Amino acid sequence: MILSATEVGAGAPIALLHGLFGAATNFGTVQKRLAAGHRVVTLDLRNHGSSPHAAHMGYPAMAEDVLETLRSLGALPCTLVGHSMGGKVAMAAALEAPGAITRLLVADIAPVRYPPSFRHFAEAMAAIPLQPGLTRIVADQALAATVDSPAVRAFLLQNLRFGEAPGWRINLAAIARSLPGIEEWPQLDETAYRGPTLFVGGERSDYIRPEHRQAIRDLFPAARFVTLKNAGHWLHADNPAGFVALVESFVA
Repeated sequence: MILSATEVGAGAPIALLHGLFGAATNFGTVQKRLAAGHRVVTLDLRNHGSSPHAAHMGYPAMAEDVLETLRSLGALPCTLVGHSMGGKVAMAAALEAPGAITRLLVADIAPVRYPPSFRHFAEAMAAIPLQPGLTRIVADQALAATVDSPAVRAFLLQNLRFGEAPGWRINLAAIARSLPGIEEWPQLDETAYRGPTLFVGGERSDYIRPEHRQAIRDLFPAARFVTLKNAGHWLHADNPAGFVALVESFVA
């Protein structure tokens, strides 16, 4: 599957992969700053943003989407950066095609199973009444009963078209069905990616834990670990300057 892509800059390519319910536009500030010295490609993963929809969302398939798209753009080999779900996609892509990935940066995720913490988001989103004339205020109020954080509600509502014909840009039904698999880490035939690898955790996040390090090193023996200060799980949004500095230092 060829994914929707946005490119800026010139030089050695860096590809950025967003997380669950996100889009390439989430990396807007990061992409602009990195473009000063690099060709930066941001992708909408399947069922997200402007990319095609599909019934299946397994990590091997999503990794192949990324590799196929970057290959079609002449953007391989590249440094591959992925956040959260996009980090799992990035890991799967590096394991599948290690020669295509010069460096791998994984943002706030590990190759392990996570608890079903996003399913209530999908249920709350699906419960919003998509009536003609739907406004952001009404949609936000509908989410507020389930999603406490205004910032998270705003993040989720970026996927909704308002007005006389409201609807989801994302394939919400397929994403909801796929959540059990998205929470997992798949069993892959590939044994290890031995290229330079950096795992970046948010200071206020517990997604990358000490007990995950052995699983990480089994698959990524060259892995190093860094904590980004003043950041939670959405670390590239919480501290974009710090995140850009880490990426630039890693690829230098």
